[in-house]
Amino acid sequence: MKNVALVSILLLLALPFVPFGNTSTADEPVLFGFSSESSRAERQWEEKFKAIPNPQLMRDYMQRLSARPHNVGTAYDKDNAEWLAAKFKEFGLDTHIETFDILFPTPKERAVELIEGGPKFVAKLQEPAVAQDPTSSQQSEQLPTYNAYSIDGDVTAPLVFVNYGIPEDYEQLERMGVSVKGAIVIAKYGHSWRGIKPKVAAEHGAVGCLIYSDPNEDGFKQGETFPAGAWRPRDGVQRGSVADDPIYPGDPLTPGVGATKNAKRLELKDAQVITKIPVLPISYGDAEPLLAAITGAVAPRTWRGGLGLTYHIGPGPAKVRLKVKSNWDLKTIYDVIGKIPGTTNADQWIIRGNHHDAWVNGAEDPISGLIAVMEEARAMGELVKAGWKPKRTIIFCAWDAEEPGLIGSTEFAEEHADELKAHAVVYINSDVNARGFFGAEGSHTLEKFINDVARDVQDPETKLSVWKRAQLRQIGRSDESAGRQEARSRPDLRIGALGSGSDYGAFLQHDGVAALNLGFGGEDGGGIYHSIYDDFYWFTHFSDTDFVYGRALAQMAGSAVMRLADADLLPFEYGNFSDTMQTYVKELKALAQKSRDEIIERNRELEEGVFAAITDPRVKSVPPAKEAVPPFLNFAPLDNATESLARASAEYKKALEKATANGGAAIRKASLIEANRALAESEHKLTLEEGLPGRPWFKHFVDAPGQYTGYEAKTLPVVREAIEQKQWKEADAGIVVTARVLETEAAHILSVAQKLDAAVR
Repeated sequence: MKNVALVSILLLLALPFVPFGNTSTADEPVLFGFSSESSRAERQWEEKFKAIPNPQLMRDYMQRLSARPHNVGTAYDKDNAEWLAAKFKEFGLDTHIETFDILFPTPKERAVELIEGGPKFVAKLQEPAVAQDPTSSQQSEQLPTYNAYSIDGDVTAPLVFVNYGIPEDYEQLERMGVSVKGAIVIAKYGHSWRGIKPKVAAEHGAVGCLIYSDPNEDGFKQGETFPAGAWRPRDGVQRGSVADDPIYPGDPLTPGVGATKNAKRLELKDAQVITKIPVLPISYGDAEPLLAAITGAVAPRTWRGGLGLTYHIGPGPAKVRLKVKSNWDLKTIYDVIGKIPGTTNADQWIIRGNHHDAWVNGAEDPISGLIAVMEEARAMGELVKAGWKPKRTIIFCAWDAEEPGLIGSTEFAEEHADELKAHAVVYINSDVNARGFFGAEGSHTLEKFINDVARDVQDPETKLSVWKRAQLRQIGRSDESAGRQEARSRPDLRIGALGSGSDYGAFLQHDGVAALNLGFGGEDGGGIYHSIYDDFYWFTHFSDTDFVYGRALAQMAGSAVMRLADADLLPFEYGNFSDTMQTYVKELKALAQKSRDEIIERNRELEEGVFAAITDPRVKSVPPAKEAVPPFLNFAPLDNATESLARASAEYKKALEKATANGGAAIRKASLIEANRALAESEHKLTLEEGLPGRPWFKHFVDAPGQYTGYEAKTLPVVREAIEQKQWKEADAGIVVTARVLETEAAHILSVAQKLDAAVR
């Protein structure tokens, strides 16, 4: 590895040095936020940077980091953190390890048994080693199959099949006259984050929850199973946390504050995020005899999975015993922090991160993304040796304890909240990376910026820009002509909103720092997520086998970090943001109207007696009670707010055009300290200190994880979720407070425009 690194340094230093300003063609676009002179310099440094990331080094990093299981609390987790810190120091970064002590339960007793309704069956709850896969045999070190933060329990009850176990499924069960009160439910993975399934089950009176991966979505119906192919084998199990993270992520015992040694901790009984009922994940091999023993109504067609049996709902006659007992210990976690100090704008921070812990060996999740972060850090270290000096400080982070609940990043963001609010400009995250198409989610004020970066990075297989390839995919996949037309004609591809599921959460949704989540994927397929088969053997046979998409991620994210660190004027843009807010408000109006229309139609059917059975005709269906028709919501405050945003963004565009005229001559001469500070603060204005109603940890009023989706974002969440839950008073109140937040943002954008205009006058 040292020889490869040395060759890279020599190649970098051998690149011809030409004085900045003499190499770019006359028609080369000036980078957003730069003068023509600084843009030419930046492009030269970025080209040198993009030549450095090395697929062989990435392969070597992955092999080392995923060589042994390294979940929280293991010796190899600490060893990896120390190795990462040593590498960051070797790359030239000012590096330290920051520790926290967090609650991390591990199982000591687990059992699932079919005791009535069929042949006695005891679930294996074990993933077998595979001869071809060397690390799958490390069974003494592997974390057993379980769901972290399940409450302890030993329950015996009839079994009910609840499809994906999301609210809509329970509505259908109610219409069918099926209750889960006093039952154990069995749900398929999918259609929500796993922690939602026991949450909703408990709300409906269930006493236990089993979650399994059905082969229809995650197994042999998708393709050859491991080791012959990439998909989940019969005995593969998805581990994972079931803490109620939509209330708050991070250490369950220290919400809102860093989990330092002396932090004040809640009693376990007072931690809101621990499940109310015991939960275990099982394989589809273990699920099959349990499902086969259920009778009662045949499941609706859309509920049926890929196993060779008739899917019944129950309850019974299958009766199951479920037992979970854990060690509820504190474990030390290790965040690795490396810094490249800035020069003229050192008090503004660009933060880049991914996590290093895994449920088992974790080659895909998270090492596939972490190796790109490592090569970005190495490449920038080489640039510094060659004379590059970023204006802003760059901080590289390898987080621990992401898997149990975004804990390492959350504790860091809580502990350093005041510093981050004062200094952090953007947080750029990656997690899993694979062969395929570029994707981005994040703050919409960065939408134009990340589109511009994507136009300057080449896809390793097609040799198109990664932006063009993503655009062509969007044109090909859109179901509607309007979507295809927008992908063809809109200057920038839309980026998704951020919900939850990775380490951007605390930065964006708690501290109000603008964020991006970047990665490639969509072409490798596979079903080894959170299993013992997510390892070096699987990744090098079925995913980014030559690590060229790891290099593409390093080139993409690293270029974004450099461009943000070097920009004369921070490249936030408000036209796309304003357009997106208008889109979100239109969606809310449509959602409210749809809910109203559905209630009116259902009530009409009930009045006319035309309610029909929706499943097995032998089962008497129970019509729902009539619902009150909801009032019309007054969206005028949101309409006014989006109009204010449109006007403010137009004013900023005018100021920006003036500043960038004549090759940004005004930018070269101006002092942009105040304008840059105001730009960095714009995301903060989308937060309120009191937080979202009922979950004050989340303070962002544009993006939040859904209370009943988990990972999936809910945009303008206070209003959207109130409409979805038919809480009309709360929806009206949410419109007012959300509009106030957007009006504050509009006023701030106007002040940014004024500061920029004054700076370049």
